Amino acid sequence: MGTGEGKVALVTGASSGIGRATARAFAQNGYTIFIADLQDELGRDAAKECEKEGVRARFIRCDVTDEESVRSLIAAIIADQGRLDAAFNNAGIEGQQASTGDSSTENFDHVIAVNLRGVFLCMREEIRQMLVQPYGGAIVNCSSVAGLIGLPNIPAYVASKHGVIGLTRTAALEYAQQDIRVNSVCPGAISTPMLNRYMAGVPGGEEAMKAIEPVGRIGKPDEIASAVLWLCSSGASFTTGQALAVDGGWTAK
Repeated sequence: MGTGEGKVALVTGASSGIGRATARAFAQNGYTIFIADLQDELGRDAAKECEKEGVRARFIRCDVTDEESVRSLIAAIIADQGRLDAAFNNAGIEGQQASTGDSSTENFDHVIAVNLRGVFLCMREEIRQMLVQPYGGAIVNCSSVAGLIGLPNIPAYVASKHGVIGLTRTAALEYAQQDIRVNSVCPGAISTPMLNRYMAGVPGGEEAMKAIEPVGRIGKPDEIASAVLWLCSSGASFTTGQALAVDGGWTAK
């Protein structure tokens, strides 16, 4: 069945892209999987896709920027399964492209609300549950290469992803002795609807993005999913507080 048999995982922003691929990977490894998103139809489709792997999967509508919505999400998981072993806080948006001087306050606030406040709210509730479990748990937050380096024309996104790494490191230190591991994954250019939208505003588009990557290609969502699964596995039992770049060598330059 897989290493996750009998375990429960949550993926936010799981209706498409990296989140959907990671939910499927959890399911393939035997986890009961909960999919949280605001896109109802796509979220239900993702759950059905996971069920094809022979596991229980359930979609729960959740707005990660809203405290009560997040609390209700975790409460629903516990009412259904009684445990939460792994969580991938992946929900995020790229926001509008503009230089810092031309950026709107509204866009900045919205991106921070989803990408940073959302991770904080989800992580807080996940930690509270894992603290009352005798076996702790593993949390992975989705940052980005934009959490490790600067990128022009998406200042709010870059700020939010740097913040995710800071939250990750802090929580990792706070709960290191309570069997709760907290890490972040930092994807490079990955073939997702978000990247397609971003490339539309980049001179040269896809070819320009390929040229940035030392490996000469754009990554696949499944390649990020594999990293998340490892970070949540017993094989990563001595790994916490890390920002794992899965970026084709981008940040090695």
